[in-house]
Amino acid sequence: MVELHTRYLGLELRTPLVASASPLTGSLDDLRRLEAAGAAAVVLPSLFEEQLTLEADQVGRLLEAGADSLSAAVALDAYNAGPYGYLALVEKATATLEIPVIASLNGVTRGAWVKHATLLEQAGADAVELNIYFVSSSPGLSGSDVEQRYLDLVRAVRQTIWIPLAVKLSPYFSSVVNLSRQLVEAGAGGLVLFNRFYQPDLDLDTLEVTPRLVLSTSEELRLPLRWIAILHGHLGRASLAASTGVHTAEDAVKVLAAGADVAMMTSALLRNGPEHLTVVEAGLRDWLEGRGMPSVDVLRGVRSQRSIRDPAAWERANYITMLASYPDEVHTEAR
Repeated sequence: MVELHTRYLGLELRTPLVASASPLTGSLDDLRRLEAAGAAAVVLPSLFEEQLTLEADQVGRLLEAGADSLSAAVALDAYNAGPYGYLALVEKATATLEIPVIASLNGVTRGAWVKHATLLEQAGADAVELNIYFVSSSPGLSGSDVEQRYLDLVRAVRQTIWIPLAVKLSPYFSSVVNLSRQLVEAGAGGLVLFNRFYQPDLDLDTLEVTPRLVLSTSEELRLPLRWIAILHGHLGRASLAASTGVHTAEDAVKVLAAGADVAMMTSALLRNGPEHLTVVEAGLRDWLEGRGMPSVDVLRGVRSQRSIRDPAAWERANYITMLASYPDEVHTEAR
């Protein structure tokens, strides 16, 4: 039997398949379905800074009162929606499920809301994923200023909790490797690559800016695949999670070969239901068995940048090779 056991953020996981934050991870019934289908861990939907800022005074009072006040707070019906309802979900999920439950915080600035991470820890969360969604539209804000904001926020959360901390990172940085190393030094125990921002659209009838939800496809895997391959081996013991574009067993094999510790799935589960995890796990086992690999540890990182004969294949060489391989299409496009 192929061994799929892996470690992520120091947590022991049965397989490298993780259900990442989505509407499916927001209810206890769906969390049970995900676990039954084979999810090795779950990431709950994010709590947003905007929500928590409104509750800052209440959070402060709870922290001063101590952990014993948590149960009373989440039992109040008035708190079942929003921040305290989330705490109740964490408590119920960790009490019900046998797999790790990872809470998620989404924010961009330091502030009192960060202290809510302590309540997540007290509620039983096994780890926290910090999802930093920041779109800089200010001409006066430099790239280094943006990076410093990320680092300050990671340090603030790290100082607040003892449980593992992962950072879900944007791909829009000039030096992903440098920032990744700084984030790990600031206290991140792992990086999730990447945050898939939902881009706004224009309604041509009203000319209003409107939200538009488009689920990912396997074609989007190549962005996290490249950077996981490049980062593997550069971050010490920090974990790497592939997010965006993992839909099939073949996708999972690719990110593991590049160096990921886990493959996170969202869109594939929204499309196909939690039971799709069973299909992906079976496909991963079959692939490993067919190649005589006894475990995912043997596969992990075998095609990272540090492990292949031509490391430039993960950089500019791939771009040049692609253009040289399709001269007719390139010439047609140029015309």
